[in-house]
Amino acid sequence: MSEVMKESIKELDDLAVRVLQEYDITPKSITIIQSGSIKTVWKVNTANQVLCLKRLKQTYDKVQFSVNAQIYIKKSGGNVPGIILNREGQPVVQYNDQLFVVYEWLEGKDLNFSNKTDLEAALKGLAAFHKASKGYQYPEGARESVKFGRWPEQYTSMRNRFETWKDVALQNSTNKSHFGKSPYNSLSTPDSDLKVLCHQDFGKGNAISTAEGIIVLDLDSVTYDFSARDLRKIIGKLAVDGDAFNVNKINEILNWYSSENPITDNEKKILYIDLLFPHWFHGLIKDQYIKNKQASPSEIERMARFEKAKIPALMKLLE
Repeated sequence: MSEVMKESIKELDDLAVRVLQEYDITPKSITIIQSGSIKTVWKVNTANQVLCLKRLKQTYDKVQFSVNAQIYIKKSGGNVPGIILNREGQPVVQYNDQLFVVYEWLEGKDLNFSNKTDLEAALKGLAAFHKASKGYQYPEGARESVKFGRWPEQYTSMRNRFETWKDVALQNSTNKSHFGKSPYNSLSTPDSDLKVLCHQDFGKGNAISTAEGIIVLDLDSVTYDFSARDLRKIIGKLAVDGDAFNVNKINEILNWYSSENPITDNEKKILYIDLLFPHWFHGLIKDQYIKNKQASPSEIERMARFEKAKIPALMKLLE
């Protein structure tokens, strides 16, 4: 799917009306919420409901994986918006070589992850999302998105990149020795009941507080993995933003999560080891070398200090 040329508001509104005809939906009003690229979001008011129309940037086989995952989670009682089927009973509409999906529109408040009350609610909402996603089987023709069982490959790839970037110091010897002794391989068997759908971008804007509880939005990038993947990103972002790696804080986060979806000691162990790996330093350097997005020397130094500073707390958790 090629990138979209700049489109006027009228062109986008007309496009939305034509796509909605595939659902036999006649809008009373349409508001563009997001545009400027392939991914476009409209708020659609009809005579009796409010809907969300989204134009997706993924290929059809990838969309089939994520959209059917959302349908499965919703049917399992999960905290996601429902998907509206078109007049042919299908969840995805193809129009002019572009892909569209219509969702329930849910009103809610964005969560502030730096606020303790909001963070607790978010962790419990994430746990409910993971729990409802267990057992998902993608339909024939969908392209599987999976990180489950592939962490060793990911680490090797990251190490190889560090070695290529000759001016970047590789600091992963501790991680390597711990990971080799971890229960990761025994936990990541194909039939493991620890396999869930991870959101991969769970944060502000993708989790809202509603009268019905926490709702998880924007499942476009869901992938099979351990719940630790989403937890690692949340804990890491809080630490990068200034909360530091604190044993009590990490335990508090895991207790909130476990109150809805208990996490085992073995899962905690692989989470701590994953947190030890220099994901954030790698992300910063990757942008510089692959995306040509230059990082300042001070930012590189700050991130290197961050990666070193986290080790004592994580080693204490691993003891």
